Amino acid sequence: MAVTDAPTCDERDQVRCALEQTTLYAIDCGTIDAQDRRWAYNELLDAMGAEGPAPGTAWEAGTETFDEDSFDLDDALAVLSEVAVANGRFEDSAGGRDRASMAIMGRLTPRPSDIARSFEDLRREKGALDATDWFYRLCCDVGYVRRSAIARNIEWTSPTRWGELEITINLSKPEKDPRDIAAALTRADDAEPYPACQLCMSNEGYAGRAAASPQGAHPARQNLRIVPIELGNETWGLQYSPYAYFNEHCIAMSQEHRPMHVDRENIARLLDFVDTLPHYFVGSNADLPIVGGSILTHDHFQGGRHVFPMMRAQVERTFTMPGFDDVRGEVLQWPMSVLRLSCESRDRVLDAAAHVLEVWRGHADASCGIVPHDPDGTPHNTVTPVATRENGNYTLYLALRCNIATDEHPLGVFHPHADKHHIKKENIGLIEVMGLAILPPRLVDELACVEDTLLAARATNEDEATLLMHLEANDRTAPHAEWATEVARRHPDLTHENAQRILRDEVAAVFAGVLEDAGVFKWNDTGRAGLQRFISTL
Repeated sequence: MAVTDAPTCDERDQVRCALEQTTLYAIDCGTIDAQDRRWAYNELLDAMGAEGPAPGTAWEAGTETFDEDSFDLDDALAVLSEVAVANGRFEDSAGGRDRASMAIMGRLTPRPSDIARSFEDLRREKGALDATDWFYRLCCDVGYVRRSAIARNIEWTSPTRWGELEITINLSKPEKDPRDIAAALTRADDAEPYPACQLCMSNEGYAGRAAASPQGAHPARQNLRIVPIELGNETWGLQYSPYAYFNEHCIAMSQEHRPMHVDRENIARLLDFVDTLPHYFVGSNADLPIVGGSILTHDHFQGGRHVFPMMRAQVERTFTMPGFDDVRGEVLQWPMSVLRLSCESRDRVLDAAAHVLEVWRGHADASCGIVPHDPDGTPHNTVTPVATRENGNYTLYLALRCNIATDEHPLGVFHPHADKHHIKKENIGLIEVMGLAILPPRLVDELACVEDTLLAARATNEDEATLLMHLEANDRTAPHAEWATEVARRHPDLTHENAQRILRDEVAAVFAGVLEDAGVFKWNDTGRAGLQRFISTL
């Protein structure tokens, strides 16, 4: 609807219906009270920069019912955001429409103080599970957790030598609009942004910015709500991820915008977290580039209600450390080098983990390519820690990491190697350490094209050289050409019926290889001996 065009009767009815049903939806979800509906209707008009239309007679009288089965929140927000754009409240781009939608939902989201109070009351009176169930459902209902977007992700599991690995091609995050990209080119580069990053607690309620803003684009967060939790004698914030990678994917972040750090202090905070929410796991990305996550500038953890493949891994061997006889140490049969420590005593498992980290920080092993620090003191060794409560014990998983780079592996020795970049090139962070691959959206089209090419080759009995030539000739299949040719060689039984499953299993095998690349002690004689030498120093 152009700003200069008067809406037609059909358009006005469509807008009226979207307004009426969205307010009734909020009442049905319990984010506003039935007595708030007229106020809410007018709040939505204001968010859209609109002066009408008026609600219908039945809605005004309170006799119109809400049909949960036929209502689609995304469709209603699409209608209302178009009005907001037409009225000049937001720019005509994907980012503008998203910020319009969040501005609308922000008017229907309870105040942070009310949510924090309800969460704590539930946790105290009914328990942590009831509290997180309620808070997660609310974050979904107000549209902060993008359920419909998350549903677009492609997910599967595949068997590997390390057990079932979980694979996802993440399609939930919106693609950047070319207009937003162009607008970003016009902004100043020396502006100090607020909020400082997307993990800062100051995002709560923030209206967001267009790409042309002097501070750059920033997503709208009017419907973000954060509840306070105490970790390490500090107040941290708990929120859910809008584009979740697993069930109830949550984030805990410090109030202070400070760098990530893995040390005794933050490992203790992980244990504080599972004391508060014992049905969740929680972990921290490593605190060094290459082996760390995508955001190292803000101290934060990730957690949720999910059991990852790493947690189901078999035990290769057990060990004890002098002075920690009451702490059970286990080496997991896992592609990365993971030690699991468990004990009934929180303090003892914390002491043991701090000891492992301290020793690992300075551990060198030339035969395994492990260099703890440069001559100037730049550190290379750290851990990716994960905490859970299991069978009455405090359990800490410590994945040993080293971010050394060489001429042969300039992106990192213990990083996905070049032969696997066609599937995965990005850092291996906390979630992937535990066996859940997060793969780029480009793979949807590329793998489909690989599948078509393999099936066409099979139908015409092409030899390997011809197949390779055809794969290399197409931009979408060229990065996968050698791998796909090997897949065809390994699977002479490939058909239309099994091609997708074969390719998915082969992708999982590449991901298993990625995790093997990231493992500091390999599963060969040299690596096993190296791990034993490290354990003996504990």
